[in-house]
Amino acid sequence: MTPVELSRTVLHAVRRAVDAGELRVSVPARAVVTPPGPGGCGDYATNIALQLARPAGQPPYRVAEVLRPYLAGADGITDVVLTGPGFLNISLDEGAARDGVVAEILRRGERYGHADGSYVPGGPGGSDSRAVRLHTPRDVRAVVVADAVARVLRSQGAVVRVTAEGLDPAWASLLGVRVDAVGPAPAEPVVDVRPVPAPADPLPLGRDAGRWALLHPAAHDRPRIGEEHLVQRESNPLFRVRYAHARTRALTRNAADLGFGAHPGPVARQDLLAVLADHPRVLAATAAHRAPDRLARHLVTVADAALPFLPAVLPRGGEKPSAAHRARLALAEAAGTVLAGGLSLLGIDAPDHL
Repeated sequence: MTPVELSRTVLHAVRRAVDAGELRVSVPARAVVTPPGPGGCGDYATNIALQLARPAGQPPYRVAEVLRPYLAGADGITDVVLTGPGFLNISLDEGAARDGVVAEILRRGERYGHADGSYVPGGPGGSDSRAVRLHTPRDVRAVVVADAVARVLRSQGAVVRVTAEGLDPAWASLLGVRVDAVGPAPAEPVVDVRPVPAPADPLPLGRDAGRWALLHPAAHDRPRIGEEHLVQRESNPLFRVRYAHARTRALTRNAADLGFGAHPGPVARQDLLAVLADHPRVLAATAAHRAPDRLARHLVTVADAALPFLPAVLPRGGEKPSAAHRARLALAEAAGTVLAGGLSLLGIDAPDHL
């Protein structure tokens, strides 16, 4: 069960409680599920009871008590524990969680982790509408960061407008950035994007390495602009991410030559499954904090979890393809899909051959 599926399950529990007359509320359009916070437990937690308490005219904890049996009886859920003022902490069946994540990634493709509904903004420049307005100085790193932030925000359903005080045409042609207007900050509230400037011109690195050099460090860190971003070896995080993606695509081609395809199933790689399941949360956090470095670091984590696993995907020697091989291929393809989708949101190419 993926976070998206769990959100639907939570809403279904609310609907059942309303139909049974135990709650008198309008069923909301969405339910937020996240990893449990301090004091929580299980795999996910939801604050839906706190959200419904006021319209229901009941304390949050009482609302949570009403919803608990409807959630506890749902397929794929093994336990529901109430904590704090009314948080519902949900434990999932490991098999359902495992197969659900991989199947969901393969079903949604590179849109895995993208929001289904409208964006719920937070912070300056977007607290009262779906629109988020980003503004940058005439600085190449600021413009690239704003471009990546806009891409991730749009993946979460936001309507984004980017303005810059100045724009070098080469930044658009060579680094692929796009702004909606050039000039002073507009009158309406904006989010100022002002990372620490780059110490050198990133254009000689080209689009992919140049963008990575500017996006991978946190906004408060000074980026390094050098040939280390171009080397084809494991010391280069960008190379590891793109190499892991290319290896997954090669596995798919080789498996087809052997006459089998991917099918989700049991795979003893909980570390890789965990980081893939965390991808929707990372995208939401990247959007909320306007921090593309979070996504870049997450992709490195996915690649580092995937690379040791990939050599075991295909049959060896005289082995014939089995259900285990199909399950391993499904997990490998899911990892490659997350890497490709994440790189795309950073404005970086994910080649099938490297």
